[in-house]
Amino acid sequence: MEKILMTRAGFTALETELKTLKSVERPAIIKAIAEAREHGDLSENAEYHSAREKQSFIEGRIKEIEGVISLAEVIDPTKLSGSVKFGATVTVVDEDTDEEKTWQIVGEHEANIEKGLLNIKSPIARALIGKEEGDSVEVRTPGGEKSYEILSIAYK
Repeated sequence: MEKILMTRAGFTALETELKTLKSVERPAIIKAIAEAREHGDLSENAEYHSAREKQSFIEGRIKEIEGVISLAEVIDPTKLSGSVKFGATVTVVDEDTDEEKTWQIVGEHEANIEKGLLNIKSPIARALIGKEEGDSVEVRTPGGEKSYEILSIAYK
């Protein structure tokens, strides 16, 4: 199986979510199922079916996280330098609007564009990989062509 690249922060967040699912969510849903069973006829018991559905979601998420963690390769960005690569925090300016944006290039399981965490497999990240400060990159996005100039690259 192919390793899944991740930052330490992303790995820790997954471990925390897994711990919460196993120690808080799972016992709570088991209790909710037991309480719903006490209400009698299960075929028409909406609480029971809802609780079972939630249990299925929780168990699926636990399996998914365990699978990701087992394949995770944690990369420490502070030990890297040079051109843009995994873990880099890149500040760019949109050449059309002069709007500055800062993204950290991370693994797909920790990506969150609202928090500035850019999926390494995204078109923008793929365009930035291997580039240096001052380089200009063309990116084909769903909203059309974008041109960015790399202002700075940091590894933190």
